[in-house]
Amino acid sequence: MRTLTRHELYEICVQSPEDLVPLLRAIHGGEPRTLGEDFAGSGALSRLWVGSVECGSAIAVDHDAETLALAKADGVRTIVGDVRSATTAADAADIIFVGNFSIGELHERGERVAYLRHCRERLTPGGVFVCDIYGGDSAFLAGHVHRPHPGPEGTTIRYTWEQRKADPMTGMVTNALHFRVEQAGTIYQEEHDAFVYHWRLWSVPELRDAMTEAGFGTTETYAKLADAIDDEGNAHVLPIEDGGEDLDESFIVCVTARV
Repeated sequence: MRTLTRHELYEICVQSPEDLVPLLRAIHGGEPRTLGEDFAGSGALSRLWVGSVECGSAIAVDHDAETLALAKADGVRTIVGDVRSATTAADAADIIFVGNFSIGELHERGERVAYLRHCRERLTPGGVFVCDIYGGDSAFLAGHVHRPHPGPEGTTIRYTWEQRKADPMTGMVTNALHFRVEQAGTIYQEEHDAFVYHWRLWSVPELRDAMTEAGFGTTETYAKLADAIDDEGNAHVLPIEDGGEDLDESFIVCVTARV
């Protein structure tokens, strides 16, 4: 059995671009064509975007050249460097998305506001910036979450999310991802600490305040899953109006800002 790379394991267990593409289009509300995927990693979202959006294109930005090389596909342009490296008119996007909690890579409020201001300048008229975060009662608790996912050749991939450290006084968390590929009780592959992250866990109001300071006109919060999907596969969403009523005790949401 072929050994899976850690990026293949990540895409199988962590990402769901097939859900994100219709969600992002619904949040935008128009006919977005160009996606900017910042902190893109292997660019799974960008690759699916250009394959499923008519006349779609994508700009994937990440500092890791080896990982970003996996994003190369027709219609996807890659930029190796800081997420503020996209600066030319050709880098304009209808949507800029920061997924998998990567907004936490920006630890200081000043750099977060500067980055958001940069994104506002990149967006086309009517464009929207979207990032996902987690929060709620368990946000600063240490512990593990285990989930099985179907793998290739009839295997099961046991995915573990570990919150190793969490400091509510600073907002800093350390999270690690682990993978185990097994079948009928036999372990074929194990990747401990396949990915380790040191994030500043920003809250919804902290992000929305920073978005306003960066010059965005409107900020909203949406559930990470669409409210409804119609027969044609189009997503339908409404912003969350009352977190006390509409959110679970632990939640993942998309925080958005419009030009």
